[in-house]
Amino acid sequence: MNFERVKREEADTVLKLYRSLLGTPYCVWTEDYPSEKEVEFDLSRDALFCMRDAAGNIAGVISIDDDPNVECLTCWSETMVPSAEVSRVGVCREFQNQGIARKLLEGVMEELKNRGYQAVHLLVAKDNVKALRSYDKLNFENVGECELWGHMYWCYEKEL
Repeated sequence: MNFERVKREEADTVLKLYRSLLGTPYCVWTEDYPSEKEVEFDLSRDALFCMRDAAGNIAGVISIDDDPNVECLTCWSETMVPSAEVSRVGVCREFQNQGIARKLLEGVMEELKNRGYQAVHLLVAKDNVKALRSYDKLNFENVGECELWGHMYWCYEKEL
């Protein structure tokens, strides 16, 4: 598996991956989110990454987000700046339970470090036990909780 940037021509593939995860356990995504708008937003900022299998197929995706609703939360460290939010982590069903999400997180954290960021943060649905295990294994710290978009989330942060 290789960590790489998603190519603009793969936007539809990413959207199909997002849609394929709707209704799966722990997924809070809807028909309206994430949408083509989020994929285009991520691509326009060079902020959409993936893990590819040996054949070059996308096995999972992750983005560096820029959401004012998340950035304004008061739980984030004031000393580890600049920081960035990681979002929209999704792994194709056939590749789940193989550590792909952790590899995506490790890859994007290295990318953020290379871009000069000091910390990474993310929101995780409180009942998403699979994601919580990944974040714990990577030594993320639970720094708070919030309610956004009709869901309760844990706020996780990690120094890079």
